[in-house]
Amino acid sequence: MALQKEPTELPAAYRAFQAAFPEIWQACDRLGAALHCGGPLDGKTREMVKLGVAVGARLEGAVHAHTRLALQAGTSPEEIRPVVLLALTTIGFPSMMAARTWVEDALARTGRGW
Repeated sequence: MALQKEPTELPAAYRAFQAAFPEIWQACDRLGAALHCGGPLDGKTREMVKLGVAVGARLEGAVHAHTRLALQAGTSPEEIRPVVLLALTTIGFPSMMAARTWVEDALARTGRGW
């Protein structure tokens, strides 16, 4: 069963992968659904965890995506911003600032930036 999310269009690179490799895409989608539905965390908490992982791994696209998905799950910008700040002592100031820029870019695209 696929995850039920607010309708959003996937980035072009994902749509191209989905078209080129539909079986792999479906397998990944099923795995994602099982992971999301297999535990006690609510959607908001899951997206905050995934945002923190994306920040720590310095994955710009994932930071953008999970910022957007966290907002869709009901997280406020004021709750999202500390996720990046908490990473400072783990990933360092320059990496935290890069992630902060990515979060603010994503928030600005939704009209919820500074």
